[in-house]
Amino acid sequence: MRIILVLLLLLSLPVFAQTGRIKDVNTIGWYTNQTTLRFHPKWSGHLEYQWRRDELIKHGQQGLLRTGISYEATDRLQLRAGYAWAETYPYGDIPIQAIGRTYTEHRAFQMATLTDEVGRVGLSHRLMLEQRWVGQYQDPQAEKEDVFRYTNRVRYMLRAQVPLNKPTMGDKTLYVAGYDEILMGFGKNVGENVFDQNRLSLLLGYRFSKAFRLEAGYLQQIVQLGREVEGRNVFQHNRGLILNTYLNFDLSGR
Repeated sequence: MRIILVLLLLLSLPVFAQTGRIKDVNTIGWYTNQTTLRFHPKWSGHLEYQWRRDELIKHGQQGLLRTGISYEATDRLQLRAGYAWAETYPYGDIPIQAIGRTYTEHRAFQMATLTDEVGRVGLSHRLMLEQRWVGQYQDPQAEKEDVFRYTNRVRYMLRAQVPLNKPTMGDKTLYVAGYDEILMGFGKNVGENVFDQNRLSLLLGYRFSKAFRLEAGYLQQIVQLGREVEGRNVFQHNRGLILNTYLNFDLSGR
């Protein structure tokens, strides 16, 4: 555990160590749903939508749809593979793409999640690989993206949660949770942002039942743009609200 925390700190240092960078601050709101449909004791379908907004809710930041198939390799290890579609809007003082247009991204992903418990603390380690096709406008007059650039990204998230009103997680349980996720680009098309993003969140949650869970809290997202402006790196500091809902339907009869 200590080794993982040290690695996260070291990977984040380039973000905070740079000088002369441009800082773009935005207030965001992320409203998400994750639905699991279990159709076999070891197999389930995953459907997720994230409605990400700028100025809490007024303007678009990003829409993200993710779907996949999950396999329970063991009681503590889950494997998942699938597809994601994202629509990113021009928001903030400095849009992600220089042309300032909405663009589409297609992703394939592979994910492994390992869970553990230390006393009352539930831990999860999530490692994800993404193959990304990001839309770009080579012709500024084009109505739609005229090229999709291929990039790779690796993500690691450490999450911890603690029940408050019960010794263990179960129905009608109030809990607190927190996570930190770092996203790193790699490969020949990575550009400026080998460090891509860091996401930190603190949450208060309630598990109504095995079928429904709700979380709300604070989210901080730091994004490095893949380009420079006036010879300087650009970092978005996005802070605001996150609201998560989880639905679980078990049709496996287990």
